[in-house]
Amino acid sequence: MTVLILTSEEDVTADMVVVHLNASGVPVVRLDPADLTGGVSLSGEYVHGSFRGHLSAGGRLVSIGGLRSVWVRRPGTPAGRAAQPSAWLTEEASQALYGMLRGSDARWMNHPDAARRARHKPWQLRLAQRRGLPVPATLITTFPRAAREFAERYPDLVVKPVSGAHPQDPPRAVPTSRVAPDADFSAVAFGPTLLQRRIAKRADIRLTAVGDRLLAARKAASPDADADEVDVRFAAPGLPWQPVDVPPRTAEAVRAYLRDAELAYGAFDFVEDADGTWWFLECNQSGQFGFVEVETGQPIARTIAEWLALPATGEEGTAHLNGRNSAVS
Repeated sequence: MTVLILTSEEDVTADMVVVHLNASGVPVVRLDPADLTGGVSLSGEYVHGSFRGHLSAGGRLVSIGGLRSVWVRRPGTPAGRAAQPSAWLTEEASQALYGMLRGSDARWMNHPDAARRARHKPWQLRLAQRRGLPVPATLITTFPRAAREFAERYPDLVVKPVSGAHPQDPPRAVPTSRVAPDADFSAVAFGPTLLQRRIAKRADIRLTAVGDRLLAARKAASPDADADEVDVRFAAPGLPWQPVDVPPRTAEAVRAYLRDAELAYGAFDFVEDADGTWWFLECNQSGQFGFVEVETGQPIARTIAEWLALPATGEEGTAHLNGRNSAVS
C-alpha cells in the first residue's frame, strides 16, 4: 500500500521523510494539490455500492483504495496553478480531492478537519489549560479599555498575531514583540489583538510529537541576549538546540492534548522559566522539524516515516489512531 504526501515541490523537509520511506521499501507518491488540472489528475467512480478512485501525478497512477496513509504536509491551494485559476475552480478541486480522500481507509497526518480546527490559537490555549499545561496570562480583545486594564495587571507583555502568518503571497511570519510600558492601546479597536504576559525565559523548547513519540529540544537563552528578542525565530544566532527529556507531567498533558485535538503530529512551542516550568505557547499542526533534526540528530523524519508506513485502518486486523494500536474485534 502507498503513502500519499500532499505538499509543495519546494518542501525540502518532506524530502527527509521520503528518503526513509524509500529506504524501507514503502511506496510513496508525492503531489501538490495546486497542480490539479495540470500535472495532477483524479477520477472517482461510485457504482453498485462501491467506490473506485485514482490519482495521477508525475506519470504515476495510485489507487485511493490502496493508500495506507496521507500526510498533509504543506499543500498548495487546490488548482492554484491551473491555466485559468479561480475561486470556483479551487473549491471544485478541493471538494473533489479531499472529498475522495476522506472516503478512504487511509490514516491521516493530520486529518484536514482536525488540522483546520487546530490552527485556531484561542482554541489551542483553552485546550492546553484543560489538559494541565501552564499557559501565560493571555488576553484577546478589541476593547482598548480591556487591554489597558490587562497591562496594568501584567505590566510586562508581548503582542502576537492571533492567526500567525500575514496573508500575503508568499505568507510572512509576524514576530512576537514586547509591548512598550507607555503603549497606546486605542488601535486595539480596529482588530483583535493578542496580549500575553512575557515569561522571563531561560530556554526555548520545541517538542515534536509524532503519534505517541515525543522528541523535545532545548535552546538555552544566551546570557547576553537582548530582552526585547522574545521570538526565537527572529533572534540573533545563539546557543544550539540540544535534545532534552520531557517532564512526565508535560508528556502526559501533551498526549492528552493530541488525543483531544485528534492530531497525529504536532510541533509544540514552550518557554522554560527560571523554575524549570514549561509554559505552553502554541501547537503548530504542520510545524517545521528539519532544523531541529539537523542540530540535534533526533530521528524525527524517520519517526514520521515509520508512522506513515503503519498499516491503514482495518488492515491486518489493526486500527491505528494517532500512532496508537488497538485490536479490531
